[in-house]
Amino acid sequence: MTGTIVTAAAAVIGSAAVGQASGRPTSDTPAVTTPIPPQLQVPDGNKKIAVLDAQGVQTYACTNGAWTFVEPAATLSDSRDSRHRPIALHSRGPVWVSTVDGSAVNASAVPGASVPSDNAVPQLLLQATATRGSGVFGSVSYVQRLATRGGVAPSGSCSPGAQAGVPYRATYVFYAPAQN
Repeated sequence: MTGTIVTAAAAVIGSAAVGQASGRPTSDTPAVTTPIPPQLQVPDGNKKIAVLDAQGVQTYACTNGAWTFVEPAATLSDSRDSRHRPIALHSRGPVWVSTVDGSAVNASAVPGASVPSDNAVPQLLLQATATRGSGVFGSVSYVQRLATRGGVAPSGSCSPGAQAGVPYRATYVFYAPAQN
């Protein structure tokens, strides 16, 4: 599947209302686009169902004198909602859980589908390994992590048992099988 993302677009969440927004991109949505690297393209037969902006931390722990990744912790929201109310939570698994309808998706990175970002965690393509519920995440097949900013492990040595939460932002794009 080729294309670009609209990084300022709202989530496409069916008929679920998101704050005052309908959840559907409109003609007044800013058209700031970012090319999607070829390695992160979603296979044909899938359609985009949600685009959400994430803000949170990538958590690292000191293991054997080096920083190792532990888990993400982020809230995902509709960029058009001036209050930035959470639409979903992202945590270890990785898992995304809708705060609107309780649905969830677990995923794992697709081998070879990682693109480095300057001074940021890599962009990724993930494939769903499990879903729960019939809401927005109930039929997710793929997740793209795009337009990453920050979240890189601290540099230098560390003390055993130390932890660090490094702020990051990203755009997560969710896909589901296309209906014929």
